[in-house]
Amino acid sequence: MDIKSNKINGANAEISATISMDEVNANVEKIAKQLSKTANIQGFRKGKVPVAVVKQQYGQKLVEDAESESLRQVLSQGLDELGIKNEELIGEPTISKFDKTDDKIEVAIKVAMRPTIEVGDVDACIPDFKKPEIKDKDVEARLKELAEGQAPLESIKRNRKMKEGDTAVIDFEGFIDGEAFEGGAAKDHALLLGSGHFIPGFEDQLIGVKRDEEVEINVTFPENYGSEKLAGKPAMFKVKVNDIKVKGEVEIDDELAKKFLPGDEEASLEKLNAELKKAMEQDELAKLYNEDLKPKLLEKLVDSLTFDLPDFVVEQEIDMALNNKAREMSEDEIKDLRENGDKLEALRETFRDEAQRSVKATFIIDALAQNMGVAVNEQELMQTIYFEAMQSGQDPQKVYDHYKDAGYLPAIQMSMIEDRVLSTLLNKKIEE
Repeated sequence: MDIKSNKINGANAEISATISMDEVNANVEKIAKQLSKTANIQGFRKGKVPVAVVKQQYGQKLVEDAESESLRQVLSQGLDELGIKNEELIGEPTISKFDKTDDKIEVAIKVAMRPTIEVGDVDACIPDFKKPEIKDKDVEARLKELAEGQAPLESIKRNRKMKEGDTAVIDFEGFIDGEAFEGGAAKDHALLLGSGHFIPGFEDQLIGVKRDEEVEINVTFPENYGSEKLAGKPAMFKVKVNDIKVKGEVEIDDELAKKFLPGDEEASLEKLNAELKKAMEQDELAKLYNEDLKPKLLEKLVDSLTFDLPDFVVEQEIDMALNNKAREMSEDEIKDLRENGDKLEALRETFRDEAQRSVKATFIIDALAQNMGVAVNEQELMQTIYFEAMQSGQDPQKVYDHYKDAGYLPAIQMSMIEDRVLSTLLNKKIEE
């Protein structure tokens, strides 16, 4: 077996070989002998099947297994010559050439390795920034909003025309083409005017109406309305205003603080202000991190670090970008690409630079995570998915199972690791 090993760069290598048919036949004999000890063939006792019968029974399958064995030998010997360990490989080796003749097989196998990354002075890549400061007046405004949220609704004493911000307590019944429709009626329904909770135009037509008045409101259901029977249909609602309510007054004092700091025996307005200020600062810092600093930091890392990338990973990233682009294209555009290989290849190449940067960023984050000891275990991953699902009113287990079945969990985990790595670096800058 004539083997040539070539390390193309720090992330890619190719192993080529010429396998004689004598070597393949020797593997056929070896596999057939092993199979003769375990095969169940009618007319023969197990372990006593003649090799010739095994060859006759399994035929081409034996040849294919023998060729696969030869390829494994080529790969194993080639990796040894290159000094590459199996755990350094990324993905499955790719057979780029397999030319078979009567007396030999010419093969070439491409392998990809995890690149070695010298992260160097990462601190130099961290952009300068100032930690956001929250002013006392901003805290006061936020506290007022929270207090208003706790304020009870109270009926107005003097009957007047309703305005935005009022809560209308109404009876209503809806009709389409003169017929009442299912789910279109309610009694003493509290509707905050200006909230946008009802069909567009409904709340606007209540502006200027007084308590005890009855009005007819004409609206049109949106085309994308949840019910197909109602979507796009014009409707008339008979509405009676039973009451008009507004937010009452709430004292901003230590008693209010106890509501927002439950279980804290030392709860006070002063402490609530301090906690609120801290939370607002964290919110502003998170916004600064996510919208500005993290993208800048990652871009600087990608620009400053140089290393080789596994070719097949880049090609996979390009294919993914191409598939996403195809979803935006018409059938005629897709057909044109299928019939024009040069045009398709030209389109693929437009994604190469961005694909390389994306793959590079992934390896950088992975290297930094290992250096910094940053990891996200399965329990943390599940908790994060569950929390976000509950926040959006979805079934946590169903969301998790969907992500798992779709193969999204590794990407979500990597995203969490990236967020943690970049946040840690930025936090370090604050501490300094």
